[in-house]
Amino acid sequence: MAEVTEAEIREMTRQLIADVPPGDVDQFEFRGAQFDRGLALVQFPEGLGGLGLSSRRLQTAVDAELRAAGVTYHDLNINPIGIGMGAPVVLTYASDEQKQRLLRPMYTGEEIWCQMFSEPGAGSDVAGLASRAVRDGDEWVVNGQKVWTTLAHVSRWGMLVARTDPDQPKHRGLTYFLLDMESEGVDVRPLYQITGEAEFNEIFLTDVRIPHDRVFGDVGGGWAAAVTTLMNERVALGGGVPKQGTGPIGDLVRLWNERKGSLDPVTHDVMRDRVVDLWSRAEALRLTNWRAREASKSGNPGPEGSVGKLMSAEMNQHIYETCMDLMGADALAYEIGYERKRPDGLRLTGGAGAKYSFLRARANTIEGGTSEVMRNILGERVLGLPGDVRVDKDVNWVDVPRN
Repeated sequence: MAEVTEAEIREMTRQLIADVPPGDVDQFEFRGAQFDRGLALVQFPEGLGGLGLSSRRLQTAVDAELRAAGVTYHDLNINPIGIGMGAPVVLTYASDEQKQRLLRPMYTGEEIWCQMFSEPGAGSDVAGLASRAVRDGDEWVVNGQKVWTTLAHVSRWGMLVARTDPDQPKHRGLTYFLLDMESEGVDVRPLYQITGEAEFNEIFLTDVRIPHDRVFGDVGGGWAAAVTTLMNERVALGGGVPKQGTGPIGDLVRLWNERKGSLDPVTHDVMRDRVVDLWSRAEALRLTNWRAREASKSGNPGPEGSVGKLMSAEMNQHIYETCMDLMGADALAYEIGYERKRPDGLRLTGGAGAKYSFLRARANTIEGGTSEVMRNILGERVLGLPGDVRVDKDVNWVDVPRN
């Protein structure tokens, strides 16, 4: 399809809303129609949720029209791992048949996805993972353990990286699999967080069989597919372009307007300056992400996507710390208690409650890559600074000393 204008994209979106009134249908029907019309991921090929555009920047126009019409569906709430990370991997590595099978139910939220990289002994150093996959005819048999797997308890598909050749250096002996989470031998157990929720999980894999045609990329070439996943994850978590004044900064401004009249003059002025500083920084990040989206091309993002992830993660923590300071002693009581529950989605955006968000934001600088890892990526791959010394990089994995 030839490049279309923003006006044309907006008209297509308005026509979608008129033909499929979001108030009259459920999430699956509306988002399915959005996918079928190419308005789900405009940079994707026609027939696969997109319009074949060279850039994803016009997705912002689609999102704006949907918000104006009161459509509340948001990718990060519907299927954050699938849409943000799985879709680009499917587009890059899956067969044509798999693309047709997987992308639409992923986008509608009928099939949730999870990411299975981290292990108890391989967190920031994902390439050091130990889960093993052994070829058995047309199948692979996988044994091992994964941890911090978001939404695994409601997922149909898992993006799994396992070691298929321990006699290669750690980055070269990995293979990337698509795992059916309903397979025999997959045991998902909750990990409860300080919020009282268990959106994270640990997973035990015991003689799990995966068909060979569910290998994404080359056998032994799983690190490249893993990097594709991680780069898209960082853009999904930190590269959003929300409406001005919404999200976490909107929570802070609302709380400021509620509380400012009860503050003594000195506290008022100090807190006012903090709120203004954070609002300015949040707006600078929003505009930076907007500019990045305007300049984006189709394909997978590069290491520069770590900028938004790093800044948004740390800013969210500063924003909700300021909320707690504004609340004073009221912030010490968590009224809803610590009900242990298994959520069916993530609450990464504003509006969940300042106290909850303060607790949840502690994970922001860990999930999707720690802030320390983000700084290393930016320093080495964007700024060209010397990298850390890696003594095990070219040593066969089986020969690397470990506890």
